[in-house]
Amino acid sequence: MKKGRISKQEEKYILENIDIGFEQISIDLDRDKNSVLDFIKKKVAKGVFPQPVWLGRKFDEEKAKYDLSFRPYWVELQAQFTQDELKLFEYHWTRIISQFADDVIPTEEIQVVDLIKLELLMNRSLKSNKANIENISAFEALIAEERQRGTDADTETVFNLERQIASLRASQESLNRDYRDLQDKKNKMLKEMKATREQRVQRFEDKEKSWAGWISYLISNPQITLEYGRDMELMRIAMEKEKNRLSEYHKYTDGMVDQPFLTPDTVKE
Repeated sequence: MKKGRISKQEEKYILENIDIGFEQISIDLDRDKNSVLDFIKKKVAKGVFPQPVWLGRKFDEEKAKYDLSFRPYWVELQAQFTQDELKLFEYHWTRIISQFADDVIPTEEIQVVDLIKLELLMNRSLKSNKANIENISAFEALIAEERQRGTDADTETVFNLERQIASLRASQESLNRDYRDLQDKKNKMLKEMKATREQRVQRFEDKEKSWAGWISYLISNPQITLEYGRDMELMRIAMEKEKNRLSEYHKYTDGMVDQPFLTPDTVKE
């Protein structure tokens, strides 16, 4: 079995025969099927290869994840957020991009990035708030323990602990205020992107009321349009097949021979 990078000749073969599936391609090229599949996924995500039917709809989220790693600002995001936050960023990115079915223009892409950043900053705020609450509880326990000593209590220690608690409470109020501000910004951005449930339901209702609404719905949901097109093509193929069958001579039970489907185009001499 061959190892190493896939050559230009092999890449050309994969592109020309992508519809036969990665397993057959891996056999033809004598390569590991997982490496061939990963190569195809990356090329599809970059737009170099067309997306084959056998990848299925589940690949949409994986494609979005690949797509994110190719973005120039991914390096900046890695410098701004921790590894755990980046994993959460990838999760939200793949879900949102697949929700919009890759129908995202550059300005909308910036909105998606900013929206996820707000979500991560909100999580940071909540984590800091939790840490403050835990520290306040720990300091209050130390104060209670110190005061139980009565006249032997260290007033300086109690004073320092109370001062730290006051500082943490002030920080907690600031964090709560920041969280509310971030929540408001997030909600406004969701409305601008028309991504709230109310707006999605309204868009669905509008498309049932007018032809323009229906066209707008199809444009904003290319995956559904693709499914409708596939179903229509299957129906056309089935219709043509049945038309050809019924256009042939058929012998009925009474012995008469005739064409069930007789038109100027199907009439036989």
